[in-house]
Amino acid sequence: MRELRQIGNEAEASTVSFAQKMVLSGNFKTLFSDGMILVEDTASYLDGAGRTEARDLSRMAALAYASESMRLTTRLMQMTSWLLLQRAVNEGELTQEEAVQEHRKVTLKVQDVTQSNEMVELLPLMLQHLIERSLRLQARIMKLDAVLSGEESFESEVANPVKAQIDALQSAMARGRFS
Repeated sequence: MRELRQIGNEAEASTVSFAQKMVLSGNFKTLFSDGMILVEDTASYLDGAGRTEARDLSRMAALAYASESMRLTTRLMQMTSWLLLQRAVNEGELTQEEAVQEHRKVTLKVQDVTQSNEMVELLPLMLQHLIERSLRLQARIMKLDAVLSGEESFESEVANPVKAQIDALQSAMARGRFS
């Protein structure tokens, strides 16, 4: 039984943070790229077709368009700041300590849609699509940030099967099933 505890403790001690690995992996490059593409797509739309489409909206829909486009822009600025900060750490431009200091300046909070579903449906389809993409990206970034800051863990999503087996064996031994 002592050996199982030792193996369990060693397995736990050698566990690598999934979030840290993700930030240093190609997955982060994909996340970063997704964010930058979304920023470009949004800027292009809002400066181009979005202006034209906004002119044709009813007064209430135009008000919702203005509100949601501002929220979309704010959401994207927050996410871009976070992504650039993480990339700077990955590329060695900032130390982890400097990143923690800078992170305090970056406000990363949920920016949901404020309009009712009925009002959102009055918005141009492209704006709806951009809002949806930004909310999905925001959820990914918020989850990763929470894990990196220690507020959440991936343990429930990524269980350690070896540790689970060791725990089950220890439990069975403690109940006297094995002697």
